Amino acid sequence: MFGFGLPELMIVMVILLVVFGPAKLPQLGSALGGAIKNFKKGAEDPMVIAEGGKAKDDGGSPAP
Repeated sequence: MFGFGLPELMIVMVILLVVFGPAKLPQLGSALGGAIKNFKKGAEDPMVIAEGGKAKDDGGSPAP
């Protein structure tokens, strides 16, 4: 689709290294991983999020 190969990926990595520095890259990777994890969690069951975090099956009893 975008045509990213190994040379383009290496150029992007070098630019990121220059801009953010070697100390900040692990933090950025961790933050990106956490964001992807939360996105996948939210995409799995959007009704849980819409209902405020309640479980799908609460036993069938109505709320008080």
